[in-house]
Amino acid sequence: MSESTKTPSAAGPIDAHVGARIRLRRMLLRMSQEKLGAALGLTFQQVQKYERGTNKVGASRLYEMSKILRVPIGFFFDDMQGKVEQSASLGYSSGFRETSAGFRAFASADSVKTNEDLHILAKRETLELMRAYYRIPDAEVRKRVMDLVKTLSEQAAAAE
Repeated sequence: MSESTKTPSAAGPIDAHVGARIRLRRMLLRMSQEKLGAALGLTFQQVQKYERGTNKVGASRLYEMSKILRVPIGFFFDDMQGKVEQSASLGYSSGFRETSAGFRAFASADSVKTNEDLHILAKRETLELMRAYYRIPDAEVRKRVMDLVKTLSEQAAAAE
């Protein structure tokens, strides 16, 4: 089905974004799809469909997920202002027009601009790096690690 012929009930780009945020948070908690599904009274296949954006997540189900995943509902909509504008131009109705100021522990609105950026956040390597970084108890050491990573990144970008 083409984008222009999607029915209002068909899942769209906002559903894909919400699904990616569900997956991101579930993985950060090291929770399996089976465990999340069991807590919701669903199969892991249904959780997969939500995470892939194949199926829409209803309001009451999203509320349940926010409690299980221990995030405010706004977390699922963070960092998607551009997607809202894009989907509106494609004829989707979003039901809201502002980006939530909710949960931003892992990325700011300025740092996540594309689906590719969101997928980078959901990679296992990224999650392992974040977990290891936050296990460093000394804030000054963490700052030095961050400075090192930024310097290496800038050097790599300059070499390209």
